[in-house]
Amino acid sequence: MKINKLLIAVTMLGGATLFSSCNDFLKEEPGSFIGPGQVGDSKEAVDVWVSGVYSNWLDNMFRYASFPRVIEMDADYISGPDWLFGHLGAGDFQGEPSYTMNPMWQGPYNLINDANLAIRYIQAMNSVDDGYKNNAIGEMYFQKAFAYFLLVRTYGAVPVFDTDVSNGNSYYEPRRPVAEVYNTIIDLLEKAADMMYNRDNANYKAGHVCAGSAAGLLAKVYATMASAAMPKGTQIIVRTGAPYEQVINSNGYPVQMYKAPEEITMSKDTVAGYTGMDSQELYKKAAEWAKKVIGGEYGLYELSDYSNLWKRNNRDASEFMWAVRSTNGDEIYCTHIHTYYSGYRSSQGSEFIESGGWMGCTNNWYSLFDEEDYRITEGVRHTWRYYYQESYNGCFFYPQSWSQKVQGLSLPDSVWGTPDAIYKATGMSYQYNQSSECLAFTTKYEDVENDATDYADSQWPFLRYADVVLLCAEAENELGNADEAMKYLNLVRKRSNAKLMTTAQTQMRMRSLIVEERAKEFACEGDRRYDLLRWGIYLQAMNAIGGYDDANILKTRTSRNLLFPIPTEELNVNKAITENNPGWN
Repeated sequence: MKINKLLIAVTMLGGATLFSSCNDFLKEEPGSFIGPGQVGDSKEAVDVWVSGVYSNWLDNMFRYASFPRVIEMDADYISGPDWLFGHLGAGDFQGEPSYTMNPMWQGPYNLINDANLAIRYIQAMNSVDDGYKNNAIGEMYFQKAFAYFLLVRTYGAVPVFDTDVSNGNSYYEPRRPVAEVYNTIIDLLEKAADMMYNRDNANYKAGHVCAGSAAGLLAKVYATMASAAMPKGTQIIVRTGAPYEQVINSNGYPVQMYKAPEEITMSKDTVAGYTGMDSQELYKKAAEWAKKVIGGEYGLYELSDYSNLWKRNNRDASEFMWAVRSTNGDEIYCTHIHTYYSGYRSSQGSEFIESGGWMGCTNNWYSLFDEEDYRITEGVRHTWRYYYQESYNGCFFYPQSWSQKVQGLSLPDSVWGTPDAIYKATGMSYQYNQSSECLAFTTKYEDVENDATDYADSQWPFLRYADVVLLCAEAENELGNADEAMKYLNLVRKRSNAKLMTTAQTQMRMRSLIVEERAKEFACEGDRRYDLLRWGIYLQAMNAIGGYDDANILKTRTSRNLLFPIPTEELNVNKAITENNPGWN
């Protein structure tokens, strides 16, 4: 394991770009270095340690676009061009270059070591009041817990480091059982919830994690364990299937049309590492922690109005309980989120995309929504233009069913009519094709300071309040409280102008609706793969597509895809790990 050494680059202070209100952080000349013992004993020194740990997300994991790619591309409803999805998108995780896959392992462990080091030095400070110290240490506990949460869901059993390697902890730690890793995560988060400021505390800094973040993550941790521990054979309905069907038009020619997804009942497989856990007790804990957040025990949390949810000026809203943020134009503390999902423009404010806008959702996903749901009416890009379309006044559109609206073409009959006036008036040549050029592209990441740069300011939401609300719905349903589950499910649906449920469904149907709601709400946020895995339906959901998706990305999977392979570099160095995950050499 390649763990960052003990020196802290002063340029790590740029890690403050993770937060929204830290522009006053001290900045010094890049390239100068100070040792841990020279950081000092003051609030400013505490801030240096905290910023140094947070900087791992940008300078270590997001910087070269490994994130979110590594946690996003292996899911049923996400797609894009073959050259981008590559081996990872096709399930051949070891065929992917190490610089893409290794940060998923090395990044969290670098962060864990840096957090352990920060905790040790902050605890030793004598000139800082206990409240400030405890809050900082709580933030470090949260960061460690979240890193382990990523690791255990991705690799299964993983090593646990109680302190930094410079303080006697060996580099070479064996893997701990899944249950033991979760015990560590829960312990860290419970401490963090007690130590950090509440969101409404005057000392809380907007953009940082806080006590409510820890409580919300505890709800997610418990729900993850609980669902994974549910009995084998537990049923969930997933709307999915092969993307296309071929029909013959009135002229006798074959036309390839999107299929409406089918309702497929899937029976849960055993999730390795979670057997023996008590799902009912775990769901009680998930509901308990979720309701602490919802009830205001850690400050006021609320769902943002959809019209403002993904606006740049809303990034400090209580909806975003834990998110990684970058600043505009910074080539070190940067992400490619805006480039991957939205694409950057030929010039600032231009209607033409110069590059990017590659990753999107499939028709199976788009078809899940009510027609007036804001998550597709506002949350999906329906027309867009690339730079090469300027010469012939071209414009792409989505979905395929809009053909008559924008082209005047009735599918599948291929009968030409008159397009809607608003599109006819533009004089543009509207086009659609069945490839990665025409997917359900999200608008979540479009609002940035400068839309004409590859390094636009972006925010990646790892935990939202909507997640906590839906986890509460999930827990209540599994505890037999259907009406309560419906109440929380409707909170999220109402925000998006979706049709509200009026009658509680059977437990299985409600479970299916909640899993589906999560797929709709958290699309392009790196959550779908983990939801499929924890419910034990990952293989069934991926293979139900029947091979290739809308953009011709292979979705066929085998049991080895349930866990990522541990990097070869780690196995070569750490002799305490004697074998890789099943199916990987």
